[in-house]
Amino acid sequence: MACIALNHSPLHQWSSLLRALPTTSTPLTIRTLSTASISPPRPPIPPRRLLPNIDSNLFKPPKEIKTYPPPPSHRQLHPHAIQSVETAHITSTLDPTGSRTRLFSRSNPDAPRPGDILLVTFTSGDPFSGVCLDIRRRGPDTGILLRNRVMMVGVEMWVKVYSPKVKSIEVVERAVKRARRARLYYMRLPKHDRGSVEGVVEEYLKKRRLVRSGAVGVREPGKSAKNPSAARVEVGAR
Repeated sequence: MACIALNHSPLHQWSSLLRALPTTSTPLTIRTLSTASISPPRPPIPPRRLLPNIDSNLFKPPKEIKTYPPPPSHRQLHPHAIQSVETAHITSTLDPTGSRTRLFSRSNPDAPRPGDILLVTFTSGDPFSGVCLDIRRRGPDTGILLRNRVMMVGVEMWVKVYSPKVKSIEVVERAVKRARRARLYYMRLPKHDRGSVEGVVEEYLKKRRLVRSGAVGVREPGKSAKNPSAARVEVGAR
């Protein structure tokens, strides 16, 4: 290659260099100046599983997490939890003998019904009697609504059947005709008001004293007509 005189201008240097190149086309003339010095492409790197020097424990599948079944549902084990607790409370504390539960059971043919006259005796205080207007069966909150007229004034009282203050509940008189309603609230009206039931209760107590005094056979000699209060108080729920 002949020596080429280079000018001071950079463009003249490039033009003189290109003139000195051979006329035959070579890969160097096809490529640009920026790609002429690029090295050939490298072979692809094989995947890791093909490399013998890598530990195979690093590529093990993850361990399975042990799962446990859910605990049993309390709703399925005890579908009526509140009812069972209330029943256990009644049988163990409120009514161990079960006499009051049987008295107000729906399956009992002799159970009191709305329209009957009931007499309730308490552990302290005077007894209360009246016409049964409503019977509310709510487990431990079972109660009866009695209505009577005292001193020409209508008086109503809710009596809780399982209350420890209630000593006895007696049916004084059955209704002549079964009421077609479960709640006899219409008896509050003057047209349907039964009035005072003191006369009916006194007649009932008189007959009971005669039975216990010996007229029909003395069942308890210690209780006679001379002591009617003792005979009235010791009567249990039936």
